[in-house]
Amino acid sequence: MSLDKYSGPWNSEVALHLLRRTSFVPKKSNLDQALLDGMDATVDKILTPKTNVEPPLNYAFENDPNVPIGETWVDAPFSQTVGLNQYRGASLAGWIIGQMVEDSISIEEKMILFWHNHFVVSNIEDPRFLYRNYEMLRTNALGNFRTFVQKVTTDPSMLRFLNGNQNTVEAPNENYARELLELFTLGKGEAVGNGDYTTYTEDDVQEIAKVLTGWRDVGSNSGTVSISSVFQNFRHDKSTKQLSHRFDNVQISNAGASEYKDLIDIIMEKDEVATFIVRNIYRWFLYYDITEEIEEKIIEPLAAIFRDSDYEISTVMDTLLRSEHFYDACHVGALIKSPMDFLLNTISLFELPTTVLQLSLRYQYWISLFSAAGSMQMNVYGHPSVAGWKAYYQSPAYYRVWLNSVTLPLRKSLIDVLWITGFNLGDMNVKIDPFAVLEWVSEPTDINVIIEDVSRMLVPRPLNDGQRAYLKGLVLQGLPDFEWTVEYVDYLADPDDPIKKGAINLKLTVLFYSMCQLPEFQLS
Repeated sequence: MSLDKYSGPWNSEVALHLLRRTSFVPKKSNLDQALLDGMDATVDKILTPKTNVEPPLNYAFENDPNVPIGETWVDAPFSQTVGLNQYRGASLAGWIIGQMVEDSISIEEKMILFWHNHFVVSNIEDPRFLYRNYEMLRTNALGNFRTFVQKVTTDPSMLRFLNGNQNTVEAPNENYARELLELFTLGKGEAVGNGDYTTYTEDDVQEIAKVLTGWRDVGSNSGTVSISSVFQNFRHDKSTKQLSHRFDNVQISNAGASEYKDLIDIIMEKDEVATFIVRNIYRWFLYYDITEEIEEKIIEPLAAIFRDSDYEISTVMDTLLRSEHFYDACHVGALIKSPMDFLLNTISLFELPTTVLQLSLRYQYWISLFSAAGSMQMNVYGHPSVAGWKAYYQSPAYYRVWLNSVTLPLRKSLIDVLWITGFNLGDMNVKIDPFAVLEWVSEPTDINVIIEDVSRMLVPRPLNDGQRAYLKGLVLQGLPDFEWTVEYVDYLADPDDPIKKGAINLKLTVLFYSMCQLPEFQLS
């Protein structure tokens, strides 16, 4: 167990593990390219941010007085006479999913979702605020954590969500100060005294709230004022702030609009920051159970690398994704897929023909996926609390939280729709084409090869003998293996024969649908 560079075989199982954990699109073409490129070049690609991300568009709303259909609304005025928030909110929701489902193998979208769950923002009415928040997450997702925390602290959406815009010298509001310490940087240690949590104290929360006074957002639901955050000196507490022994009794003098940066520099001096963030990254990308051995051999060395790089996030991710520990066999298939992973992995894996849709239908499709993820209890900008989704912090269940009496039937329903009924997009009925899936297979005349090649893409661990026999029995119904070969070769000789094609189509559909019903299909 170490962070030494991985030197084992670079094969389909290993490459798919990397793709599943870092992107929403672990599809066959990406696997083939990764195998061709090798691990180092693949990790390089994964850590390369996307460029020129187009903003969300008005996809169908005809009554926006300032934004024609096909143009973006993100900088457009808000109209008091026309209800714009509903369509703009839907556009933003669809666009967020569109960035994920039409992604390359870049880790950027998963990092954005990770940080969205870390720096939680919710209950913001103006979608223009949320767009800026999301783009702030994108810009900093693989950047410098110190800078990131600075940007979060004065982000207009965060100022609204945690009441930073109400934090004044006359009435200090502690909400953001508390979460800055407890959830965003240091973590809350065990209580060892009255109001003392080993990483900070209640007195620190009060003093830090004073440091952060004076900031407010502007432009919400405005038709004329641009969205931004501003510092108002008359609302700022200009006294000297005294921090506790947890911060070496340091004092923070009045520095006006830059005082919050002085505070963040002080917080970043604490070793606990790097350790806390690395643990969160580990639980999101690798596994929830951090044993004493993992703490000693993985978390602490990785935290030291984080500190030594002056908090460069990409350095941590680069080290982790190339490490022996990341590719340890015990981690393959060890996660239960989040709702977003389950939805988007499945959609992307089978490469449904949705990119050809016209603008309004494409957005409607994305919006339906956003809604489905919310129904499965992973609602973007709708967290259950400021602590984020329970799957990443609630012991002992952790990822098992995703599977319950509500969400399991919804996951099954998705597979039913994709394989059996299809779903309507305009004049199209979209469902998976089993013949397209057969293109993943190196020797489609051999039923055993079909099961092995397709299952490798669909489930993270090799099938056992009982599963292989069960799946083969669905196709052969007790007949010998060569019966598939004969039937498939006969179809190839006359592929336009509807009876022959229909028989093959049915058998493949039953086979692949049943693979997607395996418990292992829920794993990553």
